[in-house]
Amino acid sequence: MARLRYKLFYVPYWRYFIADILMLAMSVFVVLKWFPLSAQFPFQKYNVFVAIFSVCWVLMSYLTHRYVRVKQMKMGRSLIRLLYASVATFLVMLLYMYLVSGRQMLSISVLLTIWVIMLVLSTFYLIFAHAYRYATYNEPEIERAIDRGVQHVLKEPKPVSAERREEAKQVVREYAGEGAYNYLSEHIDLVSSNTFTLKSAELYNIQKLKYYRFDTIVNFMPLNQIRGINRMFGVVNDKLPDDGIFVCCFEPKSTTKKRILNSYPIGINWIVYSAHYLYKRVLPKTIVTSRLYFDITEGKNRVLSKAEVLGRLCYCGFEIVDEHKVDDLVYVIARRSFSPQSTGRRLYGMMIRLNRVGKDGKVFKVYKFRTMHPYSEFLQAYIYQKYNLQEGGKFTHDIRVNTVGRFMRKYWIDELPMLLNLLKGDMKLVGVRPLSKQYFSLYTPELQEKRSHHKPGLLPPFYADMPKTLEEIEESEMRYLTACEEKGTFRTDFVYFWKIVYTILFKRARSH
Repeated sequence: MARLRYKLFYVPYWRYFIADILMLAMSVFVVLKWFPLSAQFPFQKYNVFVAIFSVCWVLMSYLTHRYVRVKQMKMGRSLIRLLYASVATFLVMLLYMYLVSGRQMLSISVLLTIWVIMLVLSTFYLIFAHAYRYATYNEPEIERAIDRGVQHVLKEPKPVSAERREEAKQVVREYAGEGAYNYLSEHIDLVSSNTFTLKSAELYNIQKLKYYRFDTIVNFMPLNQIRGINRMFGVVNDKLPDDGIFVCCFEPKSTTKKRILNSYPIGINWIVYSAHYLYKRVLPKTIVTSRLYFDITEGKNRVLSKAEVLGRLCYCGFEIVDEHKVDDLVYVIARRSFSPQSTGRRLYGMMIRLNRVGKDGKVFKVYKFRTMHPYSEFLQAYIYQKYNLQEGGKFTHDIRVNTVGRFMRKYWIDELPMLLNLLKGDMKLVGVRPLSKQYFSLYTPELQEKRSHHKPGLLPPFYADMPKTLEEIEESEMRYLTACEEKGTFRTDFVYFWKIVYTILFKRARSH
């Protein structure tokens, strides 16, 4: 991250400035309008006071560089700037009240109340601004590094004696157990001289390996105990030759939940699990507490979903060959596919921007609330290959969607931010559903061409006739688009709007 240059004079970012003005107006109005004050005309009595407070707040914010727009500003730095500006404003206003105490009887409670409200509103605005920035900063594509050329394993595997083979088998059984050994033996040669096995959370044990010395690397240490998962995946990717195999394992969140619920009496178990959920799944994901969480836990005993682990592997240059649960652990076999340009930690917030195909085939950003596990955006091709589409064109078993996300999707809560796309003119109220490139490619060329002449919409024709299969969805959209061309877009959208409203209200149609 580039170092910030502190200049005395700079152009303030207008959104931050306007936000402060609006919050100042709101704070003053609330205090002087509804708080119990002794003054008969509080707005007249405190007009000079309010003006000085507002000027002081804006000036201190400017001097502490709160109005500087930084694309990758850390939350801690922003909070410190807010604290400096607010404390300085409070002290200056105390001095002002002391100087005019002989002429005006100003209440310190008014100052304190306005100051506290401003501080709270500014903090919430700051958190929202950073959450939005972090949520939308990373693009949902995998960046690939420059091709390193074709790389093969350095040495052909050597013959392994029966005694050495038995010793190697025993080591693997001690690492993982008989069930895991039997499963992995069906896919890879665990005792080959070109297979490196270990059970360690230390990255050094992999870093010290020669490049392309082994064509298979197996780490039996559960990923739940490893802090820098992406970094480890990146190092393994570098060490493996083309099409090299990597095997890892982890305890899925479903197993963790089941273990906790079975360990305590009914009633208490859900209280314990709720506290565990907040500590292990909420704190690591928020921009305010994630650093503190990892500093305390050192990344141990993490809760991981299958979608997150598989998505991390795809993000770090692997393709999933197979995955299977043995006892309490899920084992994943992955093949090195390409060299990723970056394997750093991606930032996730409550909102996301997704690439969607719009009018004239142009790709635009759709705003939505996040409903999927981290790194799920890299799994669409894998999910499509592994699971079939269900009624309505969705996946039969989409492991990417989390529990809260299913509820949000059912009642369209996740699509509320798409109103921003409506205001920006990317979408209209009624229209075909905005599709990803992957999903768009499944449509017939004729429908793709017809779609390109129209904007996508918030309310798709899907909810007018509720098609079940992909073919029926295509027919539904074709009927709608043809009607737009023959009868006019406005008339068609008006008719479809009321059909959609009727289906939702009276036929209880819900999103999938």
